[in-house]
Amino acid sequence: MNTTPDGRPVPPAHADERAMLEAWLDFHRATLALKCSGLKDDQLRLAAASPSSMTLLGLVQHMAEVERNWFQRVFARQKMPLVFGEDNADGFALHPERGLDEAMATWQAEVARGRELIAEASLDDSGHLSEQEAGHVGDREVSLRWIMVHMIEEYARHNGHADLIREQIDGVTGA
Repeated sequence: MNTTPDGRPVPPAHADERAMLEAWLDFHRATLALKCSGLKDDQLRLAAASPSSMTLLGLVQHMAEVERNWFQRVFARQKMPLVFGEDNADGFALHPERGLDEAMATWQAEVARGRELIAEASLDDSGHLSEQEAGHVGDREVSLRWIMVHMIEEYARHNGHADLIREQIDGVTGA
């Protein structure tokens, strides 16, 4: 497997659809982790794009919730509690006692669980949306293919936020 100079896995130039989707999802997961690396706790909690309160630590927590939602709740149809509790439904709220190590471990556990749940599934297998989510999508069922493309989009969008936050913190830029 090829990697970028910073160690992220490079998606293959030629692969079947499933391998391509998994590779791009892993690339974007690695990008979020990279954006958080080498920073102190106070930097990870810095909201750098006023008036937004979005932080790098909050993005990691949010993506843990997103991973759980799409792979466990929607695809596997499991009844799962919110990752960080009812008072933090989207995962963005920060708590003084939860730092990057705990948030990263939680996020990585959610990623691993999602991988387990889809390992043997077909891209055509469907998950079941809540009534609210279905209202946005226009259907109660979405394929694993749809979920994976959505997850790539979700990470790519938030990695753009992470780029801006990281640049404001210490000037580090890059893909």
